[in-house]
This record gives sequence, C-alpha cells and structure tokens, in this order.
Amino acid sequence: MKSSAPTFPDDGAQSPAAASVPLPVWDLPVRLFHWVLVLLLAVSWMTGRDGGIDAMTWHLRAGLAVLALLLARIAWGVIGSQTARFREFVRGPRAAWADARALLRRTTPPHAGHPPLGGWMVVALLIALLVQCATGLFANDAVMTEGPLAGRVSPALGEWLSTIHRWNVNVLLALAAVHVAAVVYHIVAMRSDLLLGMITGRRRLPALAQPPRMRSAWLALALLITAAALLWPLYG
Repeated sequence: MKSSAPTFPDDGAQSPAAASVPLPVWDLPVRLFHWVLVLLLAVSWMTGRDGGIDAMTWHLRAGLAVLALLLARIAWGVIGSQTARFREFVRGPRAAWADARALLRRTTPPHAGHPPLGGWMVVALLIALLVQCATGLFANDAVMTEGPLAGRVSPALGEWLSTIHRWNVNVLLALAAVHVAAVVYHIVAMRSDLLLGMITGRRRLPALAQPPRMRSAWLALALLITAAALLWPLYG
C-alpha cells in the first residue's frame, strides 16, 4: 500500500535558506507511550536485579503495565495518528539501505515521522518487548517467583521460558543502546531536533501544504483502558 505520509524532496541536506516551520509530528499518546515505557522498563530492570519477593511483585506489575502499553501502541499503530501508523513508516529493505547510506553521508532528508531505519528500530523494539512480556507471563524460576500464567505450562517449559526471559534482557539493552546512539548521532552530526520533538511533539521542518493528520488522544486512552482491562485478571 502506498504511504500517504507527508514527504519532502529527497535532495540531501536542506539549504540554509530553506524555509522551515514548527510542525506537529508526534501526538501526545506516542510521546507518553515513549517516556512512560522508559520509566517502566527502568523499574522492571531494577526490580529484576533485586530479586527480592517485594521487588519481584513490582517487577510483575511493571511487566503487565508494559504489556498494556504495547497492546495499546500496536492498536494505535493501526488506527492512530498518521505518523504513528506502521504503514506510514515501515518501509522495504531498499528504503532502509538508502536511508543508512544517506545517514552516513549526513544527507538524510527530513521526515515528518520515523525514517526507514527508525521505523525498523521501532518494530524490533516492539517485538523484543512482546517476547519479554510473553515469556514473563509463563516464567517460573523454580524457587519463589512465577508469572501469572506459569500454571498453564509444564515446569520444564516454564523454566525454558524463564531462560529466554533472562537472555532477552540483553537483546533489549542492545537495541536500547543502538537507539540512544542513533538519537545522539542525529543531534550531534545532523543537528536535528529529534529529541526535542519527542518532548514537545513539534519539529522544525520544511513548510508543508498539509501537516500530518492527528487522531484524538481520547481514542488512545480508550485503547489503553481496554488493554488494561483485558490484562486486569492477571494482576492477581
């Protein structure tokens, strides 16, 4: 399906004289998802390292909260604001390779959302997070902690899923490191306001005839409430 996202001329870096205006690119739901997810993952990591009974109780709660966020974000990626939709930023290998080459040359054209490489990073992070949450639901360390659905699988399978749960943390840390490094590169080498855009929701971009279309934040809240309600029985 052809993307209808706002596009800019692929003519390399913008000239100093190119007109730019602050445009809304990230809606409130996407920004809250990003920063609340960072907070919850920090809580999950610290409580997981602690390993105490009280800490693991909060570890499980944080994990379920992450899963609710993920479910809502996936739904928002289908019916949400234009720049939040997967079909707008998940491109093929050719586009990703061209984006990588332009990035190294520091000639990446501006995007009113995720560039092709950034889009694939989003997909990779979402998949890794879903694996982490799913394995956590069935995990069983054979000592004192088990996931809310551990009783649905055999002890051997539960221990195997626990192993994946522990190892997948390394995958998440690696992806997070690449993500942070890419943001720093954009800020330092490309002089981009990428990080500021994820805080304010606006970035300075070439003037557009039509800004990205945004959906109501109330719809996103309804999706989050629905996801939380579906997971509520697992809180125990």
